[in-house]
Amino acid sequence: MDPILVAALGIAFMFVLIGLHIPIGISMALAGLVGFGALAGFGPAVSLFATEPAGVIANLDLAVIPLFLLMGSLAGVSGLSSDIYRMAYAFIGHRRGGLALATIGGCAGFGAVCGSSIATAATMGRVALPEMIERGYAPTLASGSVAAGGTLGMLIPPSVIMVIYAFLAEQFVITLFIAALIPGLIAVTLHFAAIAIYVRVWPNAGPAGDRMAWAGRLRVLAQSWAVLFLMVAVIGGIYGGVFTVTEAASLGVGLAFIFTVARGRLTPQTLLQVVRETASNSAMIYVIISGASIFTYFITATKMPDALVTAITAMELHPLMVVLVLMIVYLILGSIFDTIAAMVITMPFVFPLIVSMGYSPIWWGVVLVMVIEIGMITPPIGLNVFVIFGVAKTIPLGTIFRGILPFLYADLVRLAIIILVPTLTLWLPKTLGYALK
Repeated sequence: MDPILVAALGIAFMFVLIGLHIPIGISMALAGLVGFGALAGFGPAVSLFATEPAGVIANLDLAVIPLFLLMGSLAGVSGLSSDIYRMAYAFIGHRRGGLALATIGGCAGFGAVCGSSIATAATMGRVALPEMIERGYAPTLASGSVAAGGTLGMLIPPSVIMVIYAFLAEQFVITLFIAALIPGLIAVTLHFAAIAIYVRVWPNAGPAGDRMAWAGRLRVLAQSWAVLFLMVAVIGGIYGGVFTVTEAASLGVGLAFIFTVARGRLTPQTLLQVVRETASNSAMIYVIISGASIFTYFITATKMPDALVTAITAMELHPLMVVLVLMIVYLILGSIFDTIAAMVITMPFVFPLIVSMGYSPIWWGVVLVMVIEIGMITPPIGLNVFVIFGVAKTIPLGTIFRGILPFLYADLVRLAIIILVPTLTLWLPKTLGYALK
């Protein structure tokens, strides 16, 4: 049988399994098993179930995933997320829409500690939503700012999904983290701008709070020393070259654990909750990556990526047109699939295509994370919207979707800027002397 036909049937089989609600990692593994078995025999295919998961589990670069997830869970339990929010509100809460601005700032800060979009949205939703609703904020602005701000957890380093991309694309993860810094700052700035425009058009949607005196602001800063110390130790250690990413994540877990104990928040129940949450999320991610490795092995064996590159090259499309089509596809996938799944399913086909067109894998990694992140708030299924709906059961789903629209427009503008001006992504790693493959 023609290998390209086998690849197409394998992809179709994978989507059938996903449609039957079989977990995505297992669906990819089974599709890879059947497909590679049709090509090379089922003896070699079955051996992939031993070699590929073993390689994934033994890979030290992926050890940061459970560590970052554990650090984020401990940070949420210890109340560090509340400290970030309170600190942001102390400095900008007196402005119109100040609580929404503080929410975006808090999401960015907690994302730097947590590394997970869903966890950021859920945690900040519990912290910020009640405050905004109580102070007379429009439910659209309140829920929209939390749902959109939550996506920053995926982009602001350190990011779990960037670690996975770096592993799959064989890139240096610190280079990817550094490349994401400027796009992350642009994201926060444009979200701020969206709120500023929103409250100018609808002033009553975000009433201004009381201005805090500088003495009060400094007091809040002093009270928030723990989270500041954690962020500086982890992020500063990574970028300063003091720690590897794994060492920094380990230090972050240790510090978050100490702060949780010192604040009296670590009960047997919360410890069990943190361990269970970290273990289940880590297991899910490892199953997805293992399944993706098996599926990628199969797709590579069919030489379908090479055929795809050849076919698109023959069409003589402008590279930007190809990227535009991919952006539309990823927006759809991001609104339907889990973010990690949307990335790993498409990596075997898309990554060789992007590299063949001369684009930097580091730039593409940042763009890919951004477009999947936007998919998380894209109607009709945006996952973060449903997370906020679960946190704030009194706010209708339609209201939350209306609330994310200004932020969705801002994100699309940001995506266009980063695509059209790749230098914004690549300048900082080049300046700091990191090699770009």
